Amino acid sequence: MKRAIIVHCWGGNSDYAWYPWVKQQLESKGYYVVVPNMPDPDPPVLKTWLPHLQSVAGKPDNELLLIGHSIGTVTIMRYLESLSDDQRVGKVILVAGFTDQLGFKELENFFESRLDFGKIKTKTKDGFVIIQSDNDPFVSEQYGNRLKEELNAELIIKNNAGHMSGAVDGEESCTELPEVIKNL
Repeated sequence: MKRAIIVHCWGGNSDYAWYPWVKQQLESKGYYVVVPNMPDPDPPVLKTWLPHLQSVAGKPDNELLLIGHSIGTVTIMRYLESLSDDQRVGKVILVAGFTDQLGFKELENFFESRLDFGKIKTKTKDGFVIIQSDNDPFVSEQYGNRLKEELNAELIIKNNAGHMSGAVDGEESCTELPEVIKNL
C-alpha cells in the first residue's frame, strides 16, 4: 500500500500550514497518510524525533513517500542515514530544507555530525524533490541548490513563498502546496 509521512517543522503539528491539505490530496490518490505530532516540537530534539519517525515509518519500502518541512527535512535525512544497506523508501520531498546549522542554538542537536549525503542519496527508489522559496527568511535559496547537488535532486524554486509555513513573523499562512502533489 502507498504510504506517506509528513514530518512537520519546529513548533508545528499535524494541523499546521499546508499539511492537512497535502494529506487530503494524497488520500484522494490512494495513500495512507500520517502526519505525526513530533515529540518536543519547541524546540525540536533529534534524539526524540528520530526514534519517533522510525516508529511511525515501520518497515521502509518502495511504497513509502516521505515529506518534510524545515527541520522535518533534516529529520528525514537523519532517518535515511539510519537505514541499513538493503533498506530504501520510494520518494522524498523536502520543503524549505537545509544542510547545516542555520544559527539557531535550538537546532544544534540535529548537526552534531555532518549529514552523510553519500549514504542518504542511495536510500530512495525514485529520488528527491526539493521545494525552496526565493525569499525564505530562515532558509536561503542556497540550501536548495546544495541539496540539489548533494542528492541529485530535482529543485523547484517558488517565488515569494516565504518559509511555506503558518502565519509567523507577519508571513501569510501557506495552506496549500500543490508542488508536492505535482511531483509525486
